Amino acid sequence: MRSSPLPRMSRRGRATIGVLIGVFLLFTLLGWGVNAWTDWLWFDEVHYTQVFTGVLVTRLTLFLVVGASLAMITAGNLWLAYRLRPRLRPHSPEQATLERYRMLLSPRLGTWIALVSAVIGLFAGLSAQGRWGQWMLFRNGGSFGVRDPEFKVDVGFYVFQLPFWRYLLGVGFTAVVLALLGALAVHYLYGGVRLQGVGDRMTNAARAHLSTLVAVFVLLKAVAYVLDQRAMLLEYNEGAKLYGAGYADVNALLPAKEILAYIAVVVAIAIIVFSNAVMRNLVWPGISLALLGVSAVAIGGIYPWAVQTFEVKPSARDKEAPYIQRSIEATRAAFGLDTKTTAYPASNLVPPASLATDTSVVSNIRLLDPQLVSQTYTMLQQVRGFYDFGAKLDIDRYTVSGKTSDYTVGLREINYERLTPQQSNWINRHTVYTHGYGLVAAPANQVCNGVPYFVSGFLGEPAKETQGCSSPTEEIPAEQPRIYYGERMTDDDYAIVGQTGDRNVEFDRPISSGGDQYYTYSGAGGVKIGSFTRRLLYAIKEQESNFLLSEAINSDSKLLYVRNPRDRVEKVAPFLTLDGDPYPAVVNGRVLWIIDGYTTAATYPYADRVNLQTETADELTGRGTFQLAREDVNYIRNSVKATVDAYDGTVRLYEFDDTDPVLKAWNKAFGGGLVLPKGEIPPELTAHFRYPADLFKVQRNLLTRFHVTDPGDFYSGQDFWEVPNAPDAPDSGQRQPPYYLFTQFPGQDDGPRFQLTSAVTPNRRQNLAALISGSYVDGQPRLEVLELPDQTRTGGPVQVHQQMTNDGDIRQQLNLLSSNQAQVQYGNLLSLPFADGMLYVEPVYVKSNQQDAFPLLQKVLVSYGDGSSYVVLANNISDGIKQLVEKGKRAGAGTPPADPGGNPPSGDNPPATAEPVFTGELAQAADRVQSAIAEVKAAQTSGDFERYGRALKTLDEAMTAFQRAQEAAKPAASGSPAASSPPSPSPSPNG
Repeated sequence: MRSSPLPRMSRRGRATIGVLIGVFLLFTLLGWGVNAWTDWLWFDEVHYTQVFTGVLVTRLTLFLVVGASLAMITAGNLWLAYRLRPRLRPHSPEQATLERYRMLLSPRLGTWIALVSAVIGLFAGLSAQGRWGQWMLFRNGGSFGVRDPEFKVDVGFYVFQLPFWRYLLGVGFTAVVLALLGALAVHYLYGGVRLQGVGDRMTNAARAHLSTLVAVFVLLKAVAYVLDQRAMLLEYNEGAKLYGAGYADVNALLPAKEILAYIAVVVAIAIIVFSNAVMRNLVWPGISLALLGVSAVAIGGIYPWAVQTFEVKPSARDKEAPYIQRSIEATRAAFGLDTKTTAYPASNLVPPASLATDTSVVSNIRLLDPQLVSQTYTMLQQVRGFYDFGAKLDIDRYTVSGKTSDYTVGLREINYERLTPQQSNWINRHTVYTHGYGLVAAPANQVCNGVPYFVSGFLGEPAKETQGCSSPTEEIPAEQPRIYYGERMTDDDYAIVGQTGDRNVEFDRPISSGGDQYYTYSGAGGVKIGSFTRRLLYAIKEQESNFLLSEAINSDSKLLYVRNPRDRVEKVAPFLTLDGDPYPAVVNGRVLWIIDGYTTAATYPYADRVNLQTETADELTGRGTFQLAREDVNYIRNSVKATVDAYDGTVRLYEFDDTDPVLKAWNKAFGGGLVLPKGEIPPELTAHFRYPADLFKVQRNLLTRFHVTDPGDFYSGQDFWEVPNAPDAPDSGQRQPPYYLFTQFPGQDDGPRFQLTSAVTPNRRQNLAALISGSYVDGQPRLEVLELPDQTRTGGPVQVHQQMTNDGDIRQQLNLLSSNQAQVQYGNLLSLPFADGMLYVEPVYVKSNQQDAFPLLQKVLVSYGDGSSYVVLANNISDGIKQLVEKGKRAGAGTPPADPGGNPPSGDNPPATAEPVFTGELAQAADRVQSAIAEVKAAQTSGDFERYGRALKTLDEAMTAFQRAQEAAKPAASGSPAASSPPSPSPSPNG
């Protein structure tokens, strides 16, 4: 009797393995089932079940179809190879060795084939289900109405069709290669292919089978050559440093691809014919394959290289010019770079008198920096230690008492990381501390005693910490100020709300009369978890037994989860790329989060390709803004404005760009009702839309090159711009962020406009090249460029900041503000075009080094012209403008201003002295300044903020007296050190 090649496993061993496999499958399927069920409940809560079912059905379909197809192709070829095995095999040591494996596999060959095919199908299906987005666009994509410049094919083919065709081609190659390798292995195992012995090395049946698979592979290669012709319009052109086919590609590589496609078809036919019908050997098929390989190298490689090297490079500017023009036009179209460019002379270097009376620019200058004053908001409006405003606030505009201004706004949210250990137990964390309270706002152009003037978000009466710096009533009232959904929420921060009876357990807010007020959630949002089944379901999902054991959960309980507004929109619209800076707004009495959604593509022909993460990174990335994913795109549109209700979590998607074909395709894929039409956007909501920051960054960065529309100038690159680094940290390598302003630029005849602005400088130079702004006009996005002359003397942000802070007078005043006990921090450096010149404004904050200190706005740097001739450091913007105008008047009268070192305007400079000599009233004023400075330092050391405020006020009064005494001493001591000695800083209230 012939013994079994391997010992049989015992019954107990087989049972143990079966139990282990069963347990593994049970827990795997249980986890998948729980996640699927809870996801369905969540989508049902937000009324977007079509997204859940649409994505799930598409992924399952692709998994089954592609997985089953590859499994069947593999299994069919393995079974065919077995059926084509020779009945008689010549004796040889090789066959004797293989016989042992045949004895092992043959009794259960069908099982082995099924197992191998199932594994291949599983991995193929898992790969395919990730392509659900490509399939949806493939099925539902339409026309762009724009044709590519080479093949005259609609761009929709490249965006919607080409990616999935290329994926299917890859699946075809994979299937053929796996089938070929598997069939070759079976043929070898069963003697159809032999390495030893007499006779042919391959049977006719094996040769026919394997040669057919090779021929199919070559035919697929022919298809690949055809698709490669279209894909050339997406490849990088090294000669022009742009994307899209260049001269050598169009005139050499493109014909080569076509020739290679025909050669591949001929080779495929030759393989089948010579292998099976004519010579019945592999010599000529091998020669045919070698011919294809040589042709690919010679025609597809060497010839294009020769054209590029010997024809294009010697005259690349002229040869590549038409193709550079294609890239410029495609990039501007794909990224929406249709700009209104206005020449701005910036020739006026003297502050005009109209600065003092202007109502469109000067009166709207923003003083509050949303990054710096977030600490101030937290300290003055926090009230409880677990409230938080985040690392950066937001800028929005509101109309109060008939006047529209920009406001610095933030939500008083719960930060669960700041709960004390006592507050962090499960009951408190998830059922008591469930929400924040109020949208806190302050006019961005108004300051009170160095802090914001708060106008909304009060917890009853205005907070005592503001020391009267708040309006007596809510100027931006919210009917429902509670914040259950916010940026501070993480995946673990779910909330259980809802109570039976009249008992309130949720901490709501402290009340002015003492004690705390409690509340019970009454919104429509949340998943009901009152039943035992739901409690068990979420106990498994969250791995938390308290869902079953705690008495805090009752029949009316609801579970709020996925509470970050950006995460909610991302879950509802997984096809959107979301802006990294959501912002809150009060709309019709409700606090809404507004999130900008982008539709993107990576296959727009000839358009430049950018990485979203790289292009949107700047000084604020990760500091109150989300970093975008590392995604390469060459098409982007702000197609959707999404809102999330901060109280009940309602998500709405509004169509904003009604011409975007990509959004139309996605909306169609999900039944046509996923995105609300643009006409349904409430006007009150439209009033709070702002130009999205991340889109603006991408467009701004591209405009540094693609504002040049002449191909020859583009190739030389001499007129390119660059985005400057942060002015107060130029060596950090971090780009200056754009900033929102409510202002009026030249050429904007409709009055002040809320716009996002950014300055750019010439490449590798520091002077100002242009100002770029993005805004909405009549509901439509508009990009505008104010372009300065090439040889302008006007400085860029980094240069102006250095000139202002290194001015002799100003440097000494800044040194007095900073010490071992305090540090100077700079706000946004604003570049404002005014009267054919440039006005620069930079707030100066002082922050004590004591614990829990916050920045106080003490001074404002103001400059006009080239950034060096007319510079002042004033107590507030009004004083700064007055001083600039006065300097301008003196210049107009023929008296030039003092130079940056503080020297007199004319005459010989006196010898520098180590210490200025003061006499009379000037000496007394100087003594009072020194005493006031000592008191400021003592107050900083003590940590007493009230004492610190009084000390700053005293210093301000002493400095004012010193300046008056100094002015009085100038006629009598012209040119003396006392007359030119700079005043100390005066941290008086701004506004």
